[in-house]
Amino acid sequence: MNDNTIIPVLLCGGSGTRLWPKSRASKPKPFLPLIGEETIFEATLARCAPFAAPVVVTGAAHLEHVEGQLGSSGASIIVEPQARNTAAAIALAALRLPADAVMLVCPSDHHIGDPAAFAAAVRKAAALAEQDWLVSLVIEPSAPETGYGYLKRGEALGDLGFRTAQFVEKPDVDRARGFLAEGGYAWNGGIFAFRVGTFLGELDTHCPGIAGPVREAVSAGRDEGARFHPDAAAFAGAEAISVDYAVMERTAHAAMVPARMDWSDIGSWESLHAARSKDSEGNSVRGRAELVDCRNVLVESDGPRVSVIGLEGVVVVVDGDEVLVTSMAGAQKVGKLGGAANQ
Repeated sequence: MNDNTIIPVLLCGGSGTRLWPKSRASKPKPFLPLIGEETIFEATLARCAPFAAPVVVTGAAHLEHVEGQLGSSGASIIVEPQARNTAAAIALAALRLPADAVMLVCPSDHHIGDPAAFAAAVRKAAALAEQDWLVSLVIEPSAPETGYGYLKRGEALGDLGFRTAQFVEKPDVDRARGFLAEGGYAWNGGIFAFRVGTFLGELDTHCPGIAGPVREAVSAGRDEGARFHPDAAAFAGAEAISVDYAVMERTAHAAMVPARMDWSDIGSWESLHAARSKDSEGNSVRGRAELVDCRNVLVESDGPRVSVIGLEGVVVVVDGDEVLVTSMAGAQKVGKLGGAANQ
């Protein structure tokens, strides 16, 4: 199929506070240059550039950041009146697109180090979507991760992908090790390809509590240049659940396309450290810092010089007047901080 018939839908919401203090509710991680010089959102736009002009679904709080980083992408923007999780956000975009288009749903805050592998997997997924499969791009696992959902591979669908045999919630470590040893399981990366009409039909069938209110919100919405504003009152009536629960785990037409594309959800300082380039001792440093006899240490400072001696598996982040010090293991709990972490 022609790349120009694949329409990226970029979901751009959330507060990103697990990467506090660098990422905050006022300017979360998609809009920060966490890996390389461009922001995560700009990198998402760049790897979707081979396809059609994207649709960005975001909230009013992030609108300024989105419009400031769109560049020449030609994107249109749907402004969510409030956050109602991914199923409603995707439905908003679907109802603004032609029924026969293939929509490529992507989070805007993930890192993909191999854009060519991403594009190749997208083309396979789009070919399956044209056959009315609802397709997840899944990540070939490299470790027994407990922070991701898993999909089990079913029968092959030609040379394009596989039927999805089972969705598995985030497992404990023993079960995750079993998945890795058995093979045939992959991480759910939250990237999807749907034919618009197929997705909306499945949404009508399995989750009318989203389909009805979102249709009403789009019908009563208004255009404002490149922005579209759904009706707030109607949209508030939509159920707030993920697309996995609303459609993917209920449909009889779920498929999966595995991809090895150097993927990370950058969901914590630990995963960001894993995605960054490091020195021979496994340390990654941004800003002014000196490390002596350190291993597997991340230091990020926007000003003050940071000195670290004799530590292993530690994160030190300085952002303005906020300082975070945590072990790599403890980094998973940063999102539980209150007060300033939510600002």
